[in-house]
Amino acid sequence: MDEYKSYAQALDLVNDKELIEEYKKYHRGVWKEVNDALSSIGIKKMKIFLIGTHLFMYYEARSDFDPKIDFQKYTELTPKANEWDNLMRKFQQKISDVPENQLGEWWTPMDLVYDLDWFIQQ
Repeated sequence: MDEYKSYAQALDLVNDKELIEEYKKYHRGVWKEVNDALSSIGIKKMKIFLIGTHLFMYYEARSDFDPKIDFQKYTELTPKANEWDNLMRKFQQKISDVPENQLGEWWTPMDLVYDLDWFIQQ
C-alpha cells in the first residue's frame, strides 16, 4: 500500500468579483481529464478553499511526490489538462506580499505547524 503525505499551498485570485464567481463556477465542474491527470500523477485527495481573494489548497500525494517537480506534470498528460491550467491562470496571481515566496512560485508552499494526528494514539 502506498504511503501519502499532506501538502498545503496558497495563491491569490485577481481581485474582481465577476472573475472570482467564474473561477468558482469552473471548479464546480472541473473537467474529467483534469481530475484524471491529477490522479495519474499520484494525488489522492485535493481540496481548495477560498476566502476573499485568497486560495488555500490542501492535497495528499504519494510520499515520493515532489511538488516542485511533479505537480505540473499533470498538464503534460492531456491537452485538456494543459488548457485548464492556462485558463485558470487568468483568474490567479502569485502571492506577492509574502517574503517566503521569493522564488516566485505560482502556488506558494506552506509549512505544516500542527497535525492532530501527532497527539492522538493510533
